[in-house]
Amino acid sequence: MTTDPRPLAGKVALVAGGTRGGGRGIAVELGAAGATVYVTGRSSSAGRSDLDRPETIEGTAERVTAAGGLGIPVRTDHSRPEEVRALVERIAAEQDGRLDVLVNSVWGGDPLTDWAHPLWEQDLDAGLRLLRRAVESHIVTSRFALPLMVARGSGLVVEVTDGNTARYRGSFFYDMAKSAVVRLAVAQAAELKPHGVAAVAITPGFLRSEAMLEHFGVTEANWIDGAAKDPNFAHSETPAYLGRAVAALAADPGVMAKTGRALATWGLYREYGFTDVDGTQPDFAAHWAKNLEAEYGPLGDPL
Repeated sequence: MTTDPRPLAGKVALVAGGTRGGGRGIAVELGAAGATVYVTGRSSSAGRSDLDRPETIEGTAERVTAAGGLGIPVRTDHSRPEEVRALVERIAAEQDGRLDVLVNSVWGGDPLTDWAHPLWEQDLDAGLRLLRRAVESHIVTSRFALPLMVARGSGLVVEVTDGNTARYRGSFFYDMAKSAVVRLAVAQAAELKPHGVAAVAITPGFLRSEAMLEHFGVTEANWIDGAAKDPNFAHSETPAYLGRAVAALAADPGVMAKTGRALATWGLYREYGFTDVDGTQPDFAAHWAKNLEAEYGPLGDPL
Protein backbone atom coordinates (compact mmCIF):
# COMPACT_ATOMS: atom_id res chain seq x y z
CA MET A 1 0.00 0.00 0.00
CA THR A 2 1.45 3.36 -1.03
CA THR A 3 0.99 6.60 0.86
CA ASP A 4 -0.63 9.46 -1.03
CA PRO A 5 2.11 12.12 -1.39
CA ARG A 6 -0.52 14.87 -1.76
CA PRO A 7 -3.31 13.95 0.66
CA LEU A 8 -4.50 17.57 0.89
CA ALA A 9 -4.84 18.18 -2.86
CA GLY A 10 -8.02 20.19 -3.42
CA LYS A 11 -8.12 21.36 0.20
CA VAL A 12 -8.02 25.00 1.26
CA ALA A 13 -6.18 26.25 4.34
CA LEU A 14 -5.78 29.59 6.08
CA VAL A 15 -2.63 30.03 8.14
CA ALA A 16 -3.08 33.18 10.19
CA GLY A 17 0.35 34.28 11.32
CA GLY A 18 2.19 32.40 8.58
CA THR A 19 5.02 34.86 8.10
CA ARG A 20 7.71 33.05 10.06
CA GLY A 21 8.44 30.41 12.68
CA GLY A 22 5.87 27.73 13.32
CA GLY A 23 3.27 29.42 11.13
CA ARG A 24 5.62 29.38 8.14
CA GLY A 25 6.53 25.76 8.77
CA ILE A 26 2.87 24.77 8.89
CA ALA A 27 1.97 26.71 5.75
CA VAL A 28 4.80 25.16 3.73
CA GLU A 29 4.05 21.60 4.84
CA LEU A 30 0.34 22.01 4.10
CA GLY A 31 1.46 23.11 0.65
CA ALA A 32 3.76 20.10 0.34
CA ALA A 33 0.69 17.94 1.02
CA GLY A 34 -1.07 19.64 -1.91
CA ALA A 35 -3.19 22.31 -0.24
CA THR A 36 -4.00 25.82 -1.37
CA VAL A 37 -2.78 27.96 1.52
CA TYR A 38 -3.75 31.54 2.29
CA VAL A 39 -0.79 32.99 4.19
CA THR A 40 -1.61 36.03 6.31
CA GLY A 41 0.15 38.40 8.66
CA ARG A 42 1.30 41.98 8.97
CA SER A 43 4.80 41.58 7.50
CA SER A 44 4.56 42.06 3.77
CA SER A 45 6.67 43.37 0.92
CA ALA A 46 4.16 46.22 0.90
CA GLY A 47 4.78 47.10 4.54
CA ARG A 48 6.37 45.56 7.62
CA SER A 49 5.06 45.01 11.12
CA ASP A 50 6.69 46.51 14.20
CA LEU A 51 8.73 43.34 14.70
CA ASP A 52 11.28 44.64 12.17
CA ARG A 53 12.17 41.23 10.77
CA PRO A 54 12.93 40.30 7.14
CA GLU A 55 10.40 37.50 6.68
CA THR A 56 7.21 38.29 4.72
CA ILE A 57 3.97 36.57 3.85
CA GLU A 58 5.04 36.66 0.20
CA GLY A 59 8.19 34.77 1.11
CA THR A 60 6.15 32.09 2.84
CA ALA A 61 3.66 31.88 -0.04
CA GLU A 62 6.51 31.34 -2.48
CA ARG A 63 7.76 28.45 -0.35
CA VAL A 64 4.27 26.95 -0.22
CA THR A 65 4.07 26.97 -4.02
CA ALA A 66 7.62 25.63 -4.40
CA ALA A 67 6.71 22.76 -2.07
CA GLY A 68 3.88 21.70 -4.36
CA GLY A 69 0.85 23.64 -3.16
CA LEU A 70 -0.47 27.07 -4.00
CA GLY A 71 0.50 29.92 -1.69
CA ILE A 72 -1.65 33.05 -1.64
CA PRO A 73 -0.38 35.93 0.53
CA VAL A 74 -2.93 38.35 1.96
CA ARG A 75 -1.70 41.13 4.24
CA THR A 76 -4.01 41.08 7.26
CA ASP A 77 -3.92 42.50 10.77
CA HIS A 78 -5.86 39.87 12.68
CA SER A 79 -6.59 42.25 15.52
CA ARG A 80 -8.79 44.26 13.11
CA PRO A 81 -12.18 42.56 12.58
CA GLU A 82 -12.88 44.43 9.35
CA GLU A 83 -9.66 43.12 7.78
CA VAL A 84 -10.37 39.56 8.86
CA ARG A 85 -13.93 39.77 7.58
CA ALA A 86 -12.63 40.93 4.19
CA LEU A 87 -10.05 38.12 4.15
CA VAL A 88 -12.65 35.43 4.80
CA GLU A 89 -15.02 36.93 2.24
CA ARG A 90 -12.21 36.75 -0.30
CA ILE A 91 -11.50 33.10 0.51
CA ALA A 92 -15.20 32.26 0.23
CA ALA A 93 -15.46 34.01 -3.14
CA GLU A 94 -12.30 32.49 -4.61
CA GLN A 95 -12.78 28.96 -3.24
CA ASP A 96 -16.54 28.53 -3.65
CA GLY A 97 -17.08 28.79 0.10
CA ARG A 98 -14.48 26.16 0.94
CA LEU A 99 -12.15 26.27 3.94
CA ASP A 100 -10.83 22.96 5.24
CA VAL A 101 -8.08 24.00 7.68
CA LEU A 102 -7.79 27.08 9.88
CA VAL A 103 -4.48 27.56 11.68
CA ASN A 104 -4.42 30.28 14.33
CA SER A 105 -0.70 30.95 14.72
CA VAL A 106 -0.69 34.72 15.26
CA TRP A 107 1.75 35.67 18.01
CA GLY A 108 3.78 38.89 17.76
CA GLY A 109 4.43 38.91 21.49
CA ASP A 110 8.21 38.52 21.65
CA PRO A 111 9.01 42.25 22.04
CA LEU A 112 6.25 42.55 24.66
CA THR A 113 7.26 39.63 26.88
CA ASP A 114 8.99 40.54 30.15
CA TRP A 115 10.89 37.52 31.47
CA ALA A 116 12.56 39.39 34.32
CA HIS A 117 9.71 40.75 36.45
CA PRO A 118 6.58 39.50 38.24
CA LEU A 119 3.16 40.83 37.26
CA TRP A 120 3.15 43.69 39.77
CA GLU A 121 6.37 45.10 38.30
CA GLN A 122 5.48 44.72 34.63
CA ASP A 123 4.29 47.31 32.11
CA LEU A 124 0.53 46.76 32.11
CA ASP A 125 -0.03 48.26 28.68
CA ALA A 126 2.58 45.98 27.12
CA GLY A 127 1.10 42.92 28.80
CA LEU A 128 -2.43 43.70 27.67
CA ARG A 129 -1.21 44.38 24.13
CA LEU A 130 0.43 40.95 24.18
CA LEU A 131 -2.89 39.35 25.08
CA ARG A 132 -4.69 41.25 22.34
CA ARG A 133 -2.14 40.14 19.76
CA ALA A 134 -1.84 36.53 20.85
CA VAL A 135 -5.35 35.66 22.05
CA GLU A 136 -7.86 38.23 20.82
CA SER A 137 -6.55 37.89 17.25
CA HIS A 138 -7.31 34.15 17.34
CA ILE A 139 -10.85 34.79 18.52
CA VAL A 140 -11.46 37.38 15.82
CA THR A 141 -10.15 35.06 13.12
CA SER A 142 -12.22 32.08 14.24
CA ARG A 143 -15.33 34.24 14.54
CA PHE A 144 -15.26 35.01 10.82
CA ALA A 145 -13.69 31.82 9.45
CA LEU A 146 -15.68 29.14 11.29
CA PRO A 147 -18.96 29.70 9.42
CA LEU A 148 -17.31 28.41 6.22
CA MET A 149 -16.46 25.13 7.97
CA VAL A 150 -19.79 24.82 9.75
CA ALA A 151 -21.61 25.30 6.46
CA ARG A 152 -19.70 22.36 4.92
CA GLY A 153 -19.91 20.17 8.02
CA SER A 154 -16.20 19.42 8.09
CA GLY A 155 -12.83 20.96 8.83
CA LEU A 156 -10.01 21.33 11.31
CA VAL A 157 -9.04 24.26 13.52
CA VAL A 158 -5.47 24.28 14.87
CA GLU A 159 -4.48 26.59 17.71
CA VAL A 160 -0.69 26.91 17.90
CA THR A 161 0.69 27.36 21.41
CA ASP A 162 3.78 26.75 23.53
CA GLY A 163 3.43 23.83 25.93
CA ASN A 164 0.46 21.53 26.41
CA THR A 165 0.54 21.15 30.19
CA ALA A 166 -0.49 23.28 33.15
CA ARG A 167 3.14 24.07 33.96
CA TYR A 168 3.86 27.81 34.42
CA ARG A 169 5.62 29.17 31.33
CA GLY A 170 7.96 31.66 33.01
CA SER A 171 6.27 35.04 32.56
CA PHE A 172 2.76 36.09 33.59
CA PHE A 173 1.37 37.48 30.33
CA TYR A 174 3.21 34.92 28.20
CA ASP A 175 1.77 32.15 30.35
CA MET A 176 -1.72 33.64 30.15
CA ALA A 177 -1.56 33.88 26.36
CA LYS A 178 -0.24 30.39 25.69
CA SER A 179 -2.57 28.76 28.22
CA ALA A 180 -5.57 30.69 26.88
CA VAL A 181 -4.86 29.48 23.35
CA VAL A 182 -5.18 25.89 24.57
CA ARG A 183 -8.51 26.80 26.10
CA LEU A 184 -9.61 28.35 22.80
CA ALA A 185 -9.20 24.92 21.20
CA VAL A 186 -11.22 23.27 23.96
CA ALA A 187 -14.05 25.78 23.70
CA GLN A 188 -14.18 25.70 19.90
CA ALA A 189 -14.13 21.91 19.94
CA ALA A 190 -17.18 21.81 22.20
CA GLU A 191 -19.18 24.13 19.97
CA LEU A 192 -17.98 22.70 16.65
CA LYS A 193 -18.31 18.98 17.38
CA PRO A 194 -22.04 18.82 16.48
CA HIS A 195 -21.11 20.33 13.10
CA GLY A 196 -18.40 17.80 12.26
CA VAL A 197 -15.51 20.24 12.72
CA ALA A 198 -12.51 19.36 14.91
CA ALA A 199 -10.40 21.79 16.95
CA VAL A 200 -7.08 21.06 18.63
CA ALA A 201 -4.17 22.90 20.18
CA ILE A 202 -0.63 21.92 19.26
CA THR A 203 2.81 22.74 20.58
CA PRO A 204 6.27 22.14 19.16
CA GLY A 205 9.19 21.24 21.37
CA PHE A 206 12.23 23.50 21.32
CA LEU A 207 11.42 25.31 18.07
CA ARG A 208 14.38 26.23 15.87
CA SER A 209 12.76 29.34 14.44
CA GLU A 210 14.50 32.10 12.50
CA ALA A 211 14.66 34.24 15.64
CA MET A 212 16.08 31.37 17.70
CA LEU A 213 18.78 30.67 15.12
CA GLU A 214 19.76 34.33 15.29
CA HIS A 215 19.75 34.21 19.08
CA PHE A 216 22.34 31.44 19.00
CA GLY A 217 24.31 33.07 16.19
CA VAL A 218 23.88 30.14 13.82
CA THR A 219 22.04 29.24 10.62
CA GLU A 220 20.08 26.14 9.76
CA ALA A 221 23.21 24.83 8.03
CA ASN A 222 25.29 24.86 11.23
CA TRP A 223 22.54 25.00 13.86
CA ILE A 224 24.08 22.27 15.99
CA ASP A 225 26.85 24.71 16.95
CA GLY A 226 24.26 26.50 19.06
CA ALA A 227 24.34 23.57 21.46
CA ALA A 228 27.66 24.89 22.75
CA LYS A 229 25.70 27.73 24.35
CA ASP A 230 22.73 25.60 25.43
CA PRO A 231 22.95 21.79 25.30
CA ASN A 232 19.16 21.61 25.07
CA PHE A 233 19.36 23.21 21.63
CA ALA A 234 20.74 19.91 20.33
CA HIS A 235 17.23 18.53 20.83
CA SER A 236 15.45 21.33 18.99
CA GLU A 237 13.23 20.87 15.94
CA THR A 238 12.59 22.86 12.78
CA PRO A 239 9.27 24.55 12.00
CA ALA A 240 8.78 21.89 9.32
CA TYR A 241 8.41 19.25 12.05
CA LEU A 242 5.47 21.16 13.50
CA GLY A 243 4.16 21.66 9.97
CA ARG A 244 4.28 17.95 9.24
CA ALA A 245 2.38 17.25 12.43
CA VAL A 246 -0.38 19.63 11.37
CA ALA A 247 -0.44 18.24 7.83
CA ALA A 248 -0.81 14.73 9.24
CA LEU A 249 -3.72 15.84 11.40
CA ALA A 250 -5.38 17.60 8.45
CA ALA A 251 -5.09 14.46 6.33
CA ASP A 252 -6.39 12.12 9.05
CA PRO A 253 -10.02 11.15 8.37
CA GLY A 254 -10.31 10.21 12.04
CA VAL A 255 -9.09 13.54 13.43
CA MET A 256 -12.42 14.13 15.18
CA ALA A 257 -11.26 11.61 17.79
CA LYS A 258 -8.66 14.17 18.87
CA THR A 259 -10.92 17.21 19.02
CA GLY A 260 -10.53 19.31 22.14
CA ARG A 261 -7.09 17.94 22.96
CA ALA A 262 -3.78 19.71 23.51
CA LEU A 263 -1.32 17.85 21.29
CA ALA A 264 2.45 17.98 20.76
CA THR A 265 4.90 17.06 18.03
CA TRP A 266 6.59 14.67 20.45
CA GLY A 267 3.44 12.55 20.66
CA LEU A 268 2.18 12.86 17.12
CA TYR A 269 5.36 11.68 15.39
CA ARG A 270 4.90 8.29 17.01
CA GLU A 271 1.39 7.96 15.63
CA TYR A 272 1.91 9.38 12.16
CA GLY A 273 5.58 8.53 11.56
CA PHE A 274 6.71 11.89 10.16
CA THR A 275 10.29 13.08 10.55
CA ASP A 276 12.07 16.40 10.69
CA VAL A 277 13.89 17.64 7.59
CA ASP A 278 17.04 15.74 8.54
CA GLY A 279 15.20 12.46 9.04
CA THR A 280 15.30 12.56 12.85
CA GLN A 281 12.30 12.51 15.19
CA PRO A 282 12.97 15.01 17.98
CA ASP A 283 11.17 14.28 21.25
CA PHE A 284 11.62 17.18 23.64
CA ALA A 285 9.40 15.62 26.30
CA ALA A 286 11.65 12.57 26.44
CA HIS A 287 14.70 14.83 26.63
CA TRP A 288 13.06 16.79 29.45
CA ALA A 289 12.21 13.64 31.43
CA LYS A 290 15.76 12.35 31.13
CA ASN A 291 17.79 15.53 31.60
CA LEU A 292 15.69 18.36 33.05
CA GLU A 293 12.99 16.88 35.24
CA ALA A 294 15.22 16.41 38.27
CA GLU A 295 16.02 20.14 38.31
CA TYR A 296 12.81 21.69 37.03
CA GLY A 297 10.18 19.09 37.83
CA PRO A 298 7.94 17.20 35.38
CA LEU A 299 6.34 18.91 32.43
CA GLY A 300 2.98 17.99 33.91
CA ASP A 301 -0.17 16.41 32.56
CA PRO A 302 -1.66 17.57 29.26
CA LEU A 303 -4.25 20.31 29.60
